[in-house]
Amino acid sequence: TIEILDKLFFPFSGKRLSSAKDKELVYGNLKTADGELIDICLCSLFRAPRSYTGEDCAEVNMHGSPVAMRLCLEELFKLGARQALPGEFTKRAFINGKMDLSSAEAVIDLIDAETEEFAKNAASQLGGAVMRRINEIYSALSEICSHYFAFVDYPDEDIEPFLLEEYRDKLSQAASELERLLGSFERGKIMKNGIKAAIIGRPNAGKSSLLNRLLGFERAIVTDIPGTTRDTIEEKVKLGSLILRLTDTAGLRKSDDLVEQLGVSRSHEAAENAELVIAVFDGAENLSTEDFELVELCRKAPLRLAVINKSDLPQIISERDLPDIFDKTVSLSSKSGEGLDELQSAIEELFPLPKVPAGEILTNMRQAECTRTALDALNAAIYAMEDDLPPDLVLSEVERSMEALSAVLGKSVKDDIISGIFSRFCVGK
Repeated sequence: TIEILDKLFFPFSGKRLSSAKDKELVYGNLKTADGELIDICLCSLFRAPRSYTGEDCAEVNMHGSPVAMRLCLEELFKLGARQALPGEFTKRAFINGKMDLSSAEAVIDLIDAETEEFAKNAASQLGGAVMRRINEIYSALSEICSHYFAFVDYPDEDIEPFLLEEYRDKLSQAASELERLLGSFERGKIMKNGIKAAIIGRPNAGKSSLLNRLLGFERAIVTDIPGTTRDTIEEKVKLGSLILRLTDTAGLRKSDDLVEQLGVSRSHEAAENAELVIAVFDGAENLSTEDFELVELCRKAPLRLAVINKSDLPQIISERDLPDIFDKTVSLSSKSGEGLDELQSAIEELFPLPKVPAGEILTNMRQAECTRTALDALNAAIYAMEDDLPPDLVLSEVERSMEALSAVLGKSVKDDIISGIFSRFCVGK
């Protein structure tokens, strides 16, 4: 890396770039191999092992011209460099022991973060918050196994007798800690992926107006003509500490229009696949046949929230007029925005997030599955103790728990899983 840049970058100091100190910003000319000026820019060196990857690295800070950057890359490639694969820098950092697998996964979480809470959690994980907890549990279990096997394998040595009962509290404490970590995954999943929600209702109930109001801009076309929305519209909406992956759907009604029929069919599909269905009713009109059909569709949803819309107009219906199937009911005006705070509060109550310190929230399915395996094995060990089974049978479960924790730490993970993790990165990370 440094050898190649020495042929293209010429410091104004007259010295060679390779003579610069680590992390020193050097000002100079970036030229082609033929001596043509590409840019006047800054360059800095990060020598092994004090670099992100643990290898010799360099950064070139250019003015941002796409043409100049392309010319720079072309010259680098001519001299033997190649473009990094997606996630290759972070993968090299992992392979060279600069970070564990959890920290590597936290890098992409930080890049993809859409809320401040998730970004803070990812940054803390990058600093090793979760892994410190996992390491502590792993070390405690390792101590138990080491004592047992040392006592069994070296009977002639002066080793303190192994009494499994003395370790009962340690095993229970480790299981409780894993259970707490695993319990944070539900919060982490919502933080990372958001809540899949569908807005459904009959035509002109104000579904698209509600979507636009939540987004803060006009994403869906709104008119007084029933059936204006004929397809599903998907958008992400930040609501307090939550992210809603909202789908605005076509109005539910019978129609001879083929396109509208397809839209209604997609509305049914969106409602059936949603974690939360937001059913919108026109508060200024009596309940119709379509409204009662809407209620039947809502029954399939895990969580149901009723919105009585158009509170800015004289109200004909209220919460008591709706069938008693909704977890929450909110009255609002998507036109004026009145009642949106109540909507946010209602959704936050439907998805209560446990209080967990930042950085100690599992957001990764792989980590959660390994943690669940470790917890199951540890519980099996505790049950085996209660049944007075021999220590070697108890400790075989403890070893199984350690193996799962080792996978969380990235100590024993198959190559295809590692490749899959780093393939999610963009080029340059």
